[in-house]
Amino acid sequence: MIPHLAAAELACWRADPSRAPPVVIDVREPWEFAYCRIDGSVSIPLSELARRQGELPHGSPLVLVCHHGHRSQHAAMLLKSAGFAQVHNLRGGVESYAVDVDPAMKRY
Repeated sequence: MIPHLAAAELACWRADPSRAPPVVIDVREPWEFAYCRIDGSVSIPLSELARRQGELPHGSPLVLVCHHGHRSQHAAMLLKSAGFAQVHNLRGGVESYAVDVDPAMKRY
């Protein structure tokens, strides 16, 4: 089971100095990432994730992000099955983040 985070939960987590910050992995295509993104997120397109998972820290919490949460759910399951323990999916993706947390973010 992959835990899902609401956009507001992710924002609170990232703002909480008492918690280890999550690594936010954006699995959208490069053009999508260039158009809009959550500040500080890392771009690893879903098509590259399996071969690039060695770039990810095993001991850190990971939050997977896409446009609406479907690709990132797939990515989270892939990483979970590869042995990553702290994997989360951003429910609603960058779209929900723009609506609930950062209304200045571009939307598509």
